[in-house]
Amino acid sequence: MKITHINPETVLKSRAFSQAVLVEGGKTLYIGGQNGVLADGSLAGPDFASQTAQACRNLLEILRAVGASQENVVKQTIYVAKGQSIQEGYAAAQKVWGPFPTAVSVVTVEGLGSPGAGVLVEIEAIAAIPS
Repeated sequence: MKITHINPETVLKSRAFSQAVLVEGGKTLYIGGQNGVLADGSLAGPDFASQTAQACRNLLEILRAVGASQENVVKQTIYVAKGQSIQEGYAAAQKVWGPFPTAVSVVTVEGLGSPGAGVLVEIEAIAAIPS
């Protein structure tokens, strides 16, 4: 399987993400939206940074369950509750996720999960897994 990060010189180049990712061969894993929730169902914390870090840890655990890592993730969609600092979330994610740029979309939404539950972030991912 071959994963190629596509960042043409004529398009903005970012250290945080790739503009596109080409996958040739292998299997595809679709990971449903992960919140900053611990295994017991409680929030990892009331703040955006702690919830973002836990959402990333949840993604890593799912990837490990199929013998993969963040290197296999080719696309993330990140849903952020209105009013949260994207930079704060990025900093928290980098501490857990590391320097693995994927194609990414960030969407600001009014709220996530059950109303009043305090959920501030949800991250879904697509990973390319070698056959």
